[in-house]
Amino acid sequence: MHRGTFDTRLESGLIISSHVSTSSSVLVGCVDRTAWVKVEGRGSFQNSSGLKEFVKQMIQRGFREFVVDLQDCEQMDSTFMGTLAGVALRLRELGQGSLRATNVNERNSDLLSSLGLDQLFTVESTGSVAAETEPLPDDETLRVAEPKALEAEAQKQAVLEAHEALVEADRANAVKFKDVLEFLRNELNAQGSSDKEG
Repeated sequence: MHRGTFDTRLESGLIISSHVSTSSSVLVGCVDRTAWVKVEGRGSFQNSSGLKEFVKQMIQRGFREFVVDLQDCEQMDSTFMGTLAGVALRLRELGQGSLRATNVNERNSDLLSSLGLDQLFTVESTGSVAAETEPLPDDETLRVAEPKALEAEAQKQAVLEAHEALVEADRANAVKFKDVLEFLRNELNAQGSSDKEG
């Protein structure tokens, strides 16, 4: 799996993302007409690009039902949650389909709820009836969604889009991510200006 570092610090010292852990992966596959995503380890910026690319391909192939299995997901960062929000918003824009997060532990459920994402897509707790009766894909049918190698500017753009999706999902997130959004927009504007001058 591709490993990379994208370590951007805001003036406040907040790190947007850091080196990918060897124990983090996103596995993907399909059962009938449902696209499955299984997160192992951290759902983070580093594996968001693989998730986003898989969803894009599946939507192009006509898939509209997506299940994200978070049973083995230790935690999620805001970029990963923003990527999930982006998927749900895209399905809403298409006017069909759904995104469901299943086997969600209490910590991740609290994270999703704190950003209003439980209002955008279905969040099923670990041990819920729906989570227990869901036909899971066999591990052999899942493959690793390799993170897409992105240049620094494209990485910043992907992080910006994920955070914009969080704001679109719940306007209260605009205050929470004001500094991140402002920083990324300034960085991208500065990069765009220097590209035009060069």
